Amino acid sequence: MPATYTFDIFASLDGFGSFNEHGDWGGYWGKGGPEFIEHRRAMYGAPQRMVFGANTYRDFAEMLASGFATLQDDDWFARMRRSPTTVVSSTLNEPLDWPDATLKSGDATDVVARLKAESPVPLRSHGSLSMNRSLMAAGLVDRIQLTIFPAITGQTGTEPIFAGAADFDLELLENRIFDGRTLELTYRPRLHG
Repeated sequence: MPATYTFDIFASLDGFGSFNEHGDWGGYWGKGGPEFIEHRRAMYGAPQRMVFGANTYRDFAEMLASGFATLQDDDWFARMRRSPTTVVSSTLNEPLDWPDATLKSGDATDVVARLKAESPVPLRSHGSLSMNRSLMAAGLVDRIQLTIFPAITGQTGTEPIFAGAADFDLELLENRIFDGRTLELTYRPRLHG
């Protein structure tokens, strides 16, 4: 049976995945709480393989190199970083500054289709927006795990998560509220039509 692939993404209520350099929100828009952090710890304690596109890998590596405190202090992020990881890129070169990372060049849909067929553990991608929109269109994303933080970033929001994506019908598989304010929705996507 093919491995399950989950597109794991954080968003503001208005659908942005990040904010510009003039925003002063801090990690998770300053809204992360103890229940949410514990949930992430547990989720990243399970065996899985991470899959990143080049931009997300660069962003994470740059944030860690700069000493970005939120990521270094989050145990769940450290667990994610220790997971076996595949980085899909035609622009990066080895060695990657990430433990247990493998660089794969080529079309992401081909790489992920092979990973799904061969991986003994589930696959998860945190971020990597354009890559995951392509994987969704190819029918390779089994779950979208969308965490919505209680913030609207109309002035500072960048990277609308689903801008340019195909149309999808979503089946709600699970919903949770953390710390009385942060919502996690897990969906099964199907191309509309």
